[in-house]
Amino acid sequence: MPSPATSPSPATRESLVLTERRGHVFLIGLNRSEKRNAATFEMLQQLAAAYGELDDDPELRVGVVWAVGDHFTGGLDLADIGPRLGSDGLDFVPDGGIHPWQVEGRSLRKPVVIAVQGTCFTLGIELALASDIVVAASDTRFAQLEVSRGILPFGGATIRFPRVAGWGDAMRWILTGDTFDAAEAHRIGLVQEVVEPGAQRDRALELAERIAAQAPLAVQAALANARTAVREGDAVAEAALGPALASLAASEDAAIGMRAFATRTTPDFVGR
Repeated sequence: MPSPATSPSPATRESLVLTERRGHVFLIGLNRSEKRNAATFEMLQQLAAAYGELDDDPELRVGVVWAVGDHFTGGLDLADIGPRLGSDGLDFVPDGGIHPWQVEGRSLRKPVVIAVQGTCFTLGIELALASDIVVAASDTRFAQLEVSRGILPFGGATIRFPRVAGWGDAMRWILTGDTFDAAEAHRIGLVQEVVEPGAQRDRALELAERIAAQAPLAVQAALANARTAVREGDAVAEAALGPALASLAASEDAAIGMRAFATRTTPDFVGR
């Protein structure tokens, strides 16, 4: 698999989004480094298809989103995307795909760890906000600069950024379009870990493999309940806890976990 600083092999040169299975982890790589991974319509389609594959395959438990080259993304390729914007926004999700920003359609049931570096503008921040854990190289520069282009963020930043960072910090960056660094992103909660440049994908993969080693049904249930609390309120999430726990307690994985605890061995969960 290509490292973030190398070019893809000839066999994958045409792919704007690279995918690779590594055990139960699904790596999804943005692959338009010559344009700072600025997203075209075709690239968004391939990204949505990759998210759908992650969700649909029972053997895949966690996604890692990363980018080839020195930059995560410069944002949308407006020359390609602009003419496609309609009254309802931008429709790029193919059959079986999942909207990577999850502002419409079905939700991804599995966690995503994202690794960013270099330039991480607009849709890059929104991908981070729609993910579950963000690892950033210390050289990463962020900007939610849609207002300077005459549009507004339409991938969820107006909804999720204030929730993550607080109103003032979110508006500071959304309304000015100013650039901020990885230290600021970490301070306001957009980023969970800051690492040396070049180490971001490896660290994201370590975290993903740690998640993948846990009981997948339990991981998905915990993720779903947390999202329910955010989207529908605490009371709805609280009401769902008992039924979710009863379902998990009857699973094969729960029995495996209990045996491993009793015998002080490492559990090998099966997802049933």
